[in-house]
Amino acid sequence: QVQLSESGGGLVQAGGSLRLSCAASEPTLRIRPMGWFRQGPGKEREFVAAVSWNDDSTYYADSVKGRFTISRDNAKNTVYLQMNSLKPEDTAVYHCAAGPTFGTVRAGKYDYWGQGTQVTVSS
Repeated sequence: QVQLSESGGGLVQAGGSLRLSCAASEPTLRIRPMGWFRQGPGKEREFVAAVSWNDDSTYYADSVKGRFTISRDNAKNTVYLQMNSLKPEDTAVYHCAAGPTFGTVRAGKYDYWGQGTQVTVSS
């Protein structure tokens, strides 16, 4: 069973940056698109960003476009989410997951979820 482990979350002031990492326990997911989702307090889990299996295509939610960058390094079995110009509304638990096809935004279509990493943005 493939396991995903997120890291890099923390407390940051508005306008700051964080880089999240998602490490897979084995290379099985190298051929799968990967996505980042987040779930804020009292909110449903929402799509943030996705990257194709070979890192040549990316897709973002409108709320993070221009501020967040998703990438992957298949040699390291790791997916990243660079978050800049953070806002208080970005506060959430961030999860990575393996997707069925690139561009899928529905969380229910993803499998192999990580446990999440908390991001808190203070105003």
